[in-house]
Amino acid sequence: MRVDELAPSKGAKKKAKRVGRGIGGKGGKTAGRGTKGQYARNTVARGFEGGQMPLKQRVPKLKGFNNPFRVEYYAVNLDSIDSLGLSEVTPEILVKKGVAHKGTLIKVLGRGKINSAVKVSAHAVSKSATEAITKAGGQVTILALPHKGVRPAAKGNQFTNR
Repeated sequence: MRVDELAPSKGAKKKAKRVGRGIGGKGGKTAGRGTKGQYARNTVARGFEGGQMPLKQRVPKLKGFNNPFRVEYYAVNLDSIDSLGLSEVTPEILVKKGVAHKGTLIKVLGRGKINSAVKVSAHAVSKSATEAITKAGGQVTILALPHKGVRPAAKGNQFTNR
């Protein structure tokens, strides 16, 4: 078999119906569009829904929502703090030891056990982690969050000075 002998099988390809070729025979004159009206005159745009807000405009363009005030923490568990074997843990020490990334806010979570008294300073600490650290004889210090830029005023306080 050669390339020039290739062809679709018999009956697979069907010729398109040629309508609107004179009044003689089927598919002439109105060419299957009925009589008069918008749809007979070839003036309806793609996606037009009769003046209703089209689906392509009703559906949101972008998915989701990005909260500009979201606070994202880097999670550090008790077992990783215990494995360091230090008496004091701060975000700087965790970065130096390779447990956390530089420039991230640290949150201590309660997975694992802590055996020695450790003084922990972090931006956030879970309840279970706080209990475990204090039970082992350690201390928990919550660091202030560094705010980037100016946060907007609370919704209720906008017009109090007028």
